[in-house]
Amino acid sequence: MPASTLVFANGLELALVFVGCVLLWRHALSPAARATRVAPTLPTWEGALSDFMLFFWLVIAGGVVLPLIAQPLARLTPLGETGRIMVVNAAFQLGMLGGALGYTRTFGRHQVRLPLGLRTSLLPGVTTFLVSLPLVVLVGLAWLGVMKLIGLPPDRQDLVRIFTETKSPALLTFMIVLATVLAPVTEELVFRAGMFRFARTRLPRWAALLLPACFFAALHNHFATFAPLVVLGIVFSLAYERTGSIATSMIAHGLFNAYSVLRIFINPDAT
Repeated sequence: MPASTLVFANGLELALVFVGCVLLWRHALSPAARATRVAPTLPTWEGALSDFMLFFWLVIAGGVVLPLIAQPLARLTPLGETGRIMVVNAAFQLGMLGGALGYTRTFGRHQVRLPLGLRTSLLPGVTTFLVSLPLVVLVGLAWLGVMKLIGLPPDRQDLVRIFTETKSPALLTFMIVLATVLAPVTEELVFRAGMFRFARTRLPRWAALLLPACFFAALHNHFATFAPLVVLGIVFSLAYERTGSIATSMIAHGLFNAYSVLRIFINPDAT
């Protein structure tokens, strides 16, 4: 990567973090923001624990069964090892998405309403993404410091290697769509519209925010990014709670993943 491109990318990243700090102060931390907090517009999820357990079971079943079906089929195609891994990952996301939508459409339409509101959620989604950046960067630096103190070297995420070593434009396009569209839609339906929404009226607020975020971070299976992803999950839950539209966190999630993919291409050694 040319030095000038790297300098430009680092400057742009710093600018985004600065804008995020300004928005974080304006919308959350300033005295005016604290004095005029908007009441949450997210409807409650009415229903028993058995409803949530059914939802969760369908999500897990979909995330297990569909990859099991896709794995032998992927071996029959000339996709290469990376392509087969991506097919199985896509099947995992599609399986969870199918479980979540299957519950919503079949068993619990009256319990889980999913207002999308894509047009009205665009600006809140972009704002949520920008606000999350300084928090994720700060927590990420602190988390890496803790890892070094306890003697745990940060390992390189497998996703970085896959993106940097893939040469096929078609496969790269598929991976980018998977990361920026399919994964955000699936994970927001499962962790925010499902787990957080059910927990927010049944657990202490800190637990309702923290537990889905921990599951969300654990799903990514990378210890070096666990704490930053927990913070990111909490921010997404707060945005969903405040706006009442799952599209807000979907847009923010997609933008964050796109930003992460771009960082991998520009400077893979820094991820």
